[in-house]
Amino acid sequence: MVLIAWAVALAAAFGLSAAFGGEFTNGSSAPGSDSEQAQSLLGERFPAQSGDTVRVVVRADNVSGAEVQSAVKALLGELGRMPHVTSVEDPYATNGAITPDGRTLVARVYLDVTNPNDMPIEDTKKLLATAEAAERDGLKIALGGRAVQIAEASQSPAELIGLIAAAVILLISFGSVVAAGLPLAMAIGALAVSSSLVGLAAAVLDVPEFAPTIGVVLGIALGIDYALLMVTRFREWRAVGLDPEAATVATLDTAGRAVLVAGGTVMVSMSGLFAVGLSIMNGTAVVTMVATLVVMVAAITLFPALLGYLGRRIDRLRVPLVRRRAAQISADGHLVPAAGWTRWSRLVQRYRVLATVASVVLVLVLAAPFLSVHFGAPDAGNDPENTSNRQAYDMLAEGFGPGANGPLLVVAEVSPADGDATLQRLRAELGNTAGVAAVSPARLNPAGDTALFTVVPTTGPPEAATEDLVRTLRNDVIPVATEGTGTVVHVGGATAANIDQSASIADRLALLIGGVVVVSMLLLLLAFRSVVIVVTAAVMNLLSVAAAYGVVAYFLEGGWAGKLIGIDTATPMAAYVPVIMFALLFGLSMDYEVFLLSRVREAWVRTRDNSHAITTGLASTGRVITSAAAVMIVVFAAIILSDQVLIKVFGVGMVAAILVDATIIRMLLVPAVMHLLGRGNWWLPRSIDRRLPQLHIEGPPTMSARSLNDAEPVPSR
Repeated sequence: MVLIAWAVALAAAFGLSAAFGGEFTNGSSAPGSDSEQAQSLLGERFPAQSGDTVRVVVRADNVSGAEVQSAVKALLGELGRMPHVTSVEDPYATNGAITPDGRTLVARVYLDVTNPNDMPIEDTKKLLATAEAAERDGLKIALGGRAVQIAEASQSPAELIGLIAAAVILLISFGSVVAAGLPLAMAIGALAVSSSLVGLAAAVLDVPEFAPTIGVVLGIALGIDYALLMVTRFREWRAVGLDPEAATVATLDTAGRAVLVAGGTVMVSMSGLFAVGLSIMNGTAVVTMVATLVVMVAAITLFPALLGYLGRRIDRLRVPLVRRRAAQISADGHLVPAAGWTRWSRLVQRYRVLATVASVVLVLVLAAPFLSVHFGAPDAGNDPENTSNRQAYDMLAEGFGPGANGPLLVVAEVSPADGDATLQRLRAELGNTAGVAAVSPARLNPAGDTALFTVVPTTGPPEAATEDLVRTLRNDVIPVATEGTGTVVHVGGATAANIDQSASIADRLALLIGGVVVVSMLLLLLAFRSVVIVVTAAVMNLLSVAAAYGVVAYFLEGGWAGKLIGIDTATPMAAYVPVIMFALLFGLSMDYEVFLLSRVREAWVRTRDNSHAITTGLASTGRVITSAAAVMIVVFAAIILSDQVLIKVFGVGMVAAILVDATIIRMLLVPAVMHLLGRGNWWLPRSIDRRLPQLHIEGPPTMSARSLNDAEPVPSR
């Protein structure tokens, strides 16, 4: 019945998504910002300027020569007849469209779509093919714009690559096809449902185009991780003598509780994105929370159903050359951890001071590059060099200056009493501002009540000087130019919108971090009933996130590390990248913390021996944590193959964080610190202890194979 219910849910999700699914968005403005007001005016009074555009950049020895001019006009005429093209700008009749040296020109092709994702890729490729066919010796043509970038992006099968790599790791870890197949089956089932629901989320929210990729890989990684933990626990219960049904119940009562707490911390972390106040962050939060929730439901419903069919055959189809350790049962009915992990646990205990100091120093060294990170929005200048979008960007920057790739759109609501004098004064003040390369003449809307200026900075869109210019225009130049008039002026455009978005995120970052940390700590307090463990867990997770930030910043410098993954120039970090990374990484770090500490607490409740509990817990979870980390690493590493810089950055950050967290933090720093703290790990004021509900994340008290076997006879095998 459960499997039938999942099949019905999958069919319903697919059907609803096909019928009501929405489109993804490329970005959003900060609510109430100056750039948002400018964009609103553009859409209302300059509808032709509010749609998406494609830039046609031409380079020749003399672009105004008769032969080149004829070829360019023929090309623009052909482009104007293409689908979704509303009009094409004539560069020979547009002021400032040709460089002073006469070697470069730019023409804008206006589309009938506002969202570049709505432009069919095949139609964009026709534009690219037409431009390529018009090229010849001495005449270089490139098309640029977001629609072009989307059309040129290569589609790497990241999910498939991640699943194949994860399957190999699971086969090595479990040694049997059936045991390895269970996590994959659960992950794929959960992924199919959650991916279908993304379209429904996009129908009611602004879901950025990178969010589905993050949701997919997160769902795969969590699904495999949680099932891996549960398969490991199931095999342990079988090894100590339980029949498949009793082992399934015991698995849900132990590992199942840990999965619910771990998944809950991921959802709490991702919910922190709502505090940012940006619509695309809300969409990202919903997509990732849906993926996590579906995985959690699959873990407590689909996984037990699969065990009902395959539980007795869990070790069938053995993998050659992969040996399985013979199970050893302790006197109290528990599985004895592997000797290798036990030796490692005792080594950490013996050198706990050295392990603590060395781990902290190493993490801080990894985090150091983040101190010099440059925030900004990556643009076409960070695309691969062989793309038309990147070539158009470089040609524009070389011919017109770097600011030509990120012009500011200054929109002025003109008071009828002001007349042309105010607009002329405004243009003069804009043109005389340091950092401004050029200002176009005022363009009036048909009603004559709104004017549009195009301001070209001397610096590129992601540079700090451009951000300073926007502030100067808003705070100093425009107020002076419009003083004593009724004219209201806003500075907009993509560059200004990115600047406003970064400022909005920075203003709410402390709220995001504080809220996520506090709520996660409360959840852990309920699970582990220890103030000390909760505080140390939060600190450890923050160290993991800091190390990941540092590694990402190092790759973005564009040096040898960046070139390994296709980042060949110094690239700014979009402000929302560390925000999303924090939410993801803090939640995922808590996963491993829950995996480890649930077994530590289980041993502590049973023995009340702190050193023994830490050693046993680490030895019992070392293999599952490292295997789970390896699965997550290969899944997230697969998305580094993407052409999109943002997706690469997320992949690098997740790989770095998981690698650091599963090795330095969980296998070394956490147990070393717990050994240093001794019995103080378990301190909880009595007043709080009396009020907290008992979750028993480690399973019901006195739970062991012996107690379960006493309650229910085990059939002979």
